[in-house]
Amino acid sequence: MQDNRTKELGTRPIGELLMKYAVPAVVAMTASSLYNMVDRIFIGRIPDVGTLSLGGLAVTFPVMNLSAAFGAMVGVGCSTMMSIKLGQKDYQTAERVLGNMVSLNVIIGVVVGVLGLVFIDPLLLFFGASENTLQYARDYMEIILYGNVVTHLYLGLNSALRSTGHPHVAMSATIATVVINAILDPLFIFTFNMGIKGAAYATILAQIVALIYVISILSNKKDLIHLHSGIYGLRKRIVKNILSIGLSPFSMQLCACLVVILINKGLTKHGGDLAIAAYGIVNGITFLFVMVVMGICQGMQPIAGFNFGAQQPARVNEVLKKAIILATIVMCCSFILCEFFPHYPVALFTEDPDLAALAVSGMKIIVVMSPIVGFQIVTGHFFQSIGMAKKSIFLSVSRQLVFLVPFLLIFPEIWGTNGVWISIATADGIATITAAAMLWLFYRNRATVHAPSIRAKSILHRVFFHNRVTP
Repeated sequence: MQDNRTKELGTRPIGELLMKYAVPAVVAMTASSLYNMVDRIFIGRIPDVGTLSLGGLAVTFPVMNLSAAFGAMVGVGCSTMMSIKLGQKDYQTAERVLGNMVSLNVIIGVVVGVLGLVFIDPLLLFFGASENTLQYARDYMEIILYGNVVTHLYLGLNSALRSTGHPHVAMSATIATVVINAILDPLFIFTFNMGIKGAAYATILAQIVALIYVISILSNKKDLIHLHSGIYGLRKRIVKNILSIGLSPFSMQLCACLVVILINKGLTKHGGDLAIAAYGIVNGITFLFVMVVMGICQGMQPIAGFNFGAQQPARVNEVLKKAIILATIVMCCSFILCEFFPHYPVALFTEDPDLAALAVSGMKIIVVMSPIVGFQIVTGHFFQSIGMAKKSIFLSVSRQLVFLVPFLLIFPEIWGTNGVWISIATADGIATITAAAMLWLFYRNRATVHAPSIRAKSILHRVFFHNRVTP
């Protein structure tokens, strides 16, 4: 049965396939975003310390990004490699990739968790914690780090489910974590009077339940690709390929960590703890739409990877085109909501008028470039999906380091807190132009990485108006 599920990636109409794989991924990613928003909504309403707790939670973002960078390197690298190997009908290697994913996630999860716990206070202070928010940040982050292995395994294996033809199962697992977290959050935070610690416990317990479910599905012996003894031994060639492909999301997350440090420091300097809390709200709302686009990209990934490996460039082009269109629609919706009706989503997080006003002001600036950002995100994931790690890494790193970092160093000194928001919007615009140029060059020149080349005279002509491409 699993062989048939993977074969359909090369035969079924692209529109139907993208819906089949993207809808569950979008639901899962949206649920994942809501998962984090639920924590912020309840934490923001803790009596007397809600605003400080939100500030402490915002400070933990770069620490979690740092941990997530290693998890993404393994998870995305493995899922991409599995899709390509399944397209090439190399089932034995695909199964070993799955086993190596488990081993790498356990090793890296333990190492990152232990190091994070040892250096937790210096890390949080470096990432922008103040004397007022340090305790809240530490209370939350310590528990998250203790469960770091669970988080890495759950996210990695959930990604593997999509690559092996189980997109709906991956979606169900993610929805389950959101529902469990939403139930446990108020229970732990308010009923048991655990405060911000209760949110962290709810997060880890929800992931443990989901992980058990995911492992049970991937252990089904009836499936062609499943977990069993003999596949967990690390293979140098497999690990090298996993890390090579995974360098792109790793670089992106690592850069995001650096960027959040600069954002926190700029906001602390010009707006204090209130500005940090405002960023936490703005990030939570805007990230919801980005996660929807990420879900579209996850739906695109196995289709693009399989057909690239199966030497069907026309199908690769078509899924790219449709993913870009869907992502653009989503980000236009983000622009409309956050630009014209920002007070409504902000009101979910806080009743503090000063905090709400600061969050609304920042969000209206940040979303200025939203209508074109979807194209940028999809393009980066497209190169990653077909194994072109260097292109994907360049797009990831250039947006964060080459464009955003200089702006964060300069603009806040000119415009204060607004300079931080302007920096983010400006970097998004330039990064999108760069992504368009790279995609045009890709179709203008021959691309020869683990599959036949795909060539076109014009990105607009070939990708958006024709599906036939000369290899």
